[in-house]
Amino acid sequence: MRFGVVTFPGSNCDADCRWVLREVMGFETESVWHEETDLAGLDAVVLPGGFSYGDYLRAGAIAATSPVMLAVRAFAARGGLVLGVCNGFQILLETGLLPGAMLPNLGARFRCEWVRVRVERTDTPFTSRYRPGEVLRMPIAHREGRYYADPATLERLEAAGCVVFRYEGENPNGSLHGIAGIRDETGNVLGLMPHPERCAEGILGGEDGRRLFESMADWIRTKRREAVWQRS
Repeated sequence: MRFGVVTFPGSNCDADCRWVLREVMGFETESVWHEETDLAGLDAVVLPGGFSYGDYLRAGAIAATSPVMLAVRAFAARGGLVLGVCNGFQILLETGLLPGAMLPNLGARFRCEWVRVRVERTDTPFTSRYRPGEVLRMPIAHREGRYYADPATLERLEAAGCVVFRYEGENPNGSLHGIAGIRDETGNVLGLMPHPERCAEGILGGEDGRRLFESMADWIRTKRREAVWQRS
């Protein structure tokens, strides 16, 4: 299986994601420059954290206009897995691949710390290795992580089961409904503010993020087997 990690000017977690996917998980992984328009051959695309284009205008706003995002949109429409972490989540919101917006944290302070995150859904390509209601320990590092959506959108998200991760205990940024991560209604696009790639090795203080990538790999393998069965 092949993962692609997109690099925008200002990305600073792309190397972390490549390290975990390639060296820790053992997956074939390649870099995707923000000007590329061809994602052929990839099974999953990761939009990493950082400060794309210096977070000018709004976090993720300029990156959302990059050529690669047209390819990411088409990739998602074909059913490919798309994961946006932190700034990647902000970019998915700015492109409209996920609903809502990201506002500055309450208190307008950059928060860099470990938080507790509850798994709300385990029937997604990203969470099948977790237990329902399991509380994970993951790090955050953001200034604009307060998820916001209008009441109708929030109601629709909750009713459709699109809230995948929710802060447990302290809400570090004032995110509405304690939302830490959401998926789209088709289920193959996920954005979350905590960094799973920073907690995929014990030496870094925890491995709760590792199972997110393992879940993605399980889903890809299943889809490949189904494709083979359909051809036979």
